[in-house]
Amino acid sequence: MPELPEVETIRRGLLGLLVGETIAHVLVHDSPKSFPNDEASIEQFLYAAQVVAVRRRAKVLIIDLSSQYSLVVHLKMTGQLVYRGSEVFGGGHPTDSLIGELPDRSTRVTLTFSDGSHLFFNDQRKFGWMKLMPTIEIPNLDFMKKVGPEPLEDSFTAQEFIPRVRRRNNTSIKAALLDQTVFAGVGNIYADESLWGAGIHPAQKVREVSDEQLAS
Repeated sequence: MPELPEVETIRRGLLGLLVGETIAHVLVHDSPKSFPNDEASIEQFLYAAQVVAVRRRAKVLIIDLSSQYSLVVHLKMTGQLVYRGSEVFGGGHPTDSLIGELPDRSTRVTLTFSDGSHLFFNDQRKFGWMKLMPTIEIPNLDFMKKVGPEPLEDSFTAQEFIPRVRRRNNTSIKAALLDQTVFAGVGNIYADESLWGAGIHPAQKVREVSDEQLAS
């Protein structure tokens, strides 16, 4: 599953490629749940809209449009975003679709831009999604209201981290790290790596871990 660092890498890679592009068409392949929007909204708010920003919150990628709408993308377990144009870029779950001919059998959504370039949303297991919605409504999504602070922000320090983890004193330290309300974007890989580096067993209760260990 692409975790926060992978989604941030995708954001950075797409930023210079998508901003300024104008969307000409969207093709939803064999999975309507991957792009659950009606044709009227697509015609009014997606077509002819220009990409103005590419940002991220936790594991969610947000592509802001000049129409005051955004494409909100969650890659879930096996999602990928692959750009093909004058340059090539891709990121997400590691499969041959990142470098192979597209669309392929894992392609769920194809965005075509006015210059002929494409953004492919691939997802083998169909758990991911791409939604068109008003930009102003994104903070009101249940996930966005509950998700914790960003661990990659400079302002995120041990002084903020330790009290938030202590709220889960009776659970395992790994479960606390995976809790998206504690802080955003951490999954199994980075939880395991960070605990290994700190010398903390994943099953150890938070209350059994010292502040010094948590700070490490």
